[in-house]
Amino acid sequence: MDDDWYVDDRCTNCDVARQLAPGLIGEVDGRSEMLRRPRDAAEAAQVNAAAFACHTRSIRHPHRPLDQAADPFPLALDENVLLCGHNSPHTAAANSYLLRRPAGTLMMVDTPRWSEQLAARYEKSGPVTDVLLTHRDHVAHGRRYADRFGARLWIHEGDLAAAPDADRVLRGTDPTEIADGVIAYPLPGHTEGSVLFVADQRYCFSGDSLYWSRTKGALSVAEHVTWYSIEALAASLARTAPLLHFDWVLPGHGDRRQLAPEEMAEQLRALTAHVARLRPRPVDFTAHQW
Repeated sequence: MDDDWYVDDRCTNCDVARQLAPGLIGEVDGRSEMLRRPRDAAEAAQVNAAAFACHTRSIRHPHRPLDQAADPFPLALDENVLLCGHNSPHTAAANSYLLRRPAGTLMMVDTPRWSEQLAARYEKSGPVTDVLLTHRDHVAHGRRYADRFGARLWIHEGDLAAAPDADRVLRGTDPTEIADGVIAYPLPGHTEGSVLFVADQRYCFSGDSLYWSRTKGALSVAEHVTWYSIEALAASLARTAPLLHFDWVLPGHGDRRQLAPEEMAEQLRALTAHVARLRPRPVDFTAHQW
């Protein structure tokens, strides 16, 4: 099989490829590497997905360019959520998502890299009414996608300086229903204006506030990469976690995970207790655990 893939030296260890091709791409000395060749069509599809998601286009084949026909994005995670892929170097490779609503419309949560071709591709899944920004680190293409779709751009006032032209501004720390079944939970901590968007009591789009850590086998926070305040994040979780009900955690950075709601609630309780014990520390990307 002509599948001699490799990862070039532009890799930034963002973890996106490892989420999409587990067992085929792994972390070696602080970067992604191919662990083995794909053995069948299903594994080849996983590597292609990783290649089309990679923000540096570091997953390569020595003898041919990427096959555009093999681009799987937007990729359905279940019947209501699609992964956009095509992660952007301007958002540090953050994952972004499309959320289906009952009327057949979509919401985009954070944004992939910008291109007109990608916008048209996503729009084939339905009209996009809203672009939801989880925090300031992920605003890069928000205005452009919102204008292209004729959609409303959302951000929290704590991070408004990063998107001063937003159409809708969330304020304070109280939960706000922004659409039928979609609730914004402000969660200051990673940044001052970080927000969780929870849809249908099933899907938690968590930005960089929390994620599933494969290393720990648990919900986790980026305690080594907290720009605003780990103490504010502890207070936010103590206030917000008891209100949350979901079974999917869908972060910008870090892995996704689906658990039974009662298991996820227990994970949230344990995470809240853990973060309450943390103290401020300098940002250290090398200490982060995926």
